[in-house]
Amino acid sequence: KVILDAIKKLEKVHDIHMECYGKDNTDRLTGKHETAAYNVFKYGVADRGASIRIPRQCEIDQKGYLEDRRPAANCDPYDVTSIIAKTTILNDPYDLDELVEEFHAIE
Repeated sequence: KVILDAIKKLEKVHDIHMECYGKDNTDRLTGKHETAAYNVFKYGVADRGASIRIPRQCEIDQKGYLEDRRPAANCDPYDVTSIIAKTTILNDPYDLDELVEEFHAIE
């Protein structure tokens, strides 16, 4: 349940996260070759083509971790860790809901 709650939070701010997940992700995340497309958010158990992958053993044990497969090798790991923590653990202390609305208003 905790992992699924975190995934729902990540889905809500997918566009914002993608902005800090490295350069040229539109070229890398095509939906082919075990990736989800850049503008698509999906998750699954043992799904290497998903944005967020839940390892099979975590599903069996009902505890564990999730893998965010979106960040590129050229991302700033501190920025990525920070935005994931703000989104999933810190319960939106930085008004990500408001940031999402602003982001979509600009589009």
